[in-house]
Amino acid sequence: MRQCEVCTKASKMVGHRIKLRGKYNPTNWSRKYPNLQWGIVDGKRVKMCTGCIKTQHKMPRVKAVKEAKATV
Repeated sequence: MRQCEVCTKASKMVGHRIKLRGKYNPTNWSRKYPNLQWGIVDGKRVKMCTGCIKTQHKMPRVKAVKEAKATV
């Protein structure tokens, strides 16, 4: 199953409704998958969603700001 190994985000079923002459017509459902890419977590190569990759990239900067606030 296509799933992020960090946040366990997986596929979901979505559908949209089309309004025609004041009534909503039923439409087909489709499965949407998360945008999974290869990333490095704890020295291991894993499939992770792009949201987790962005957060992982941002974490060193966030830790540095928190440490700077703690020392002040």
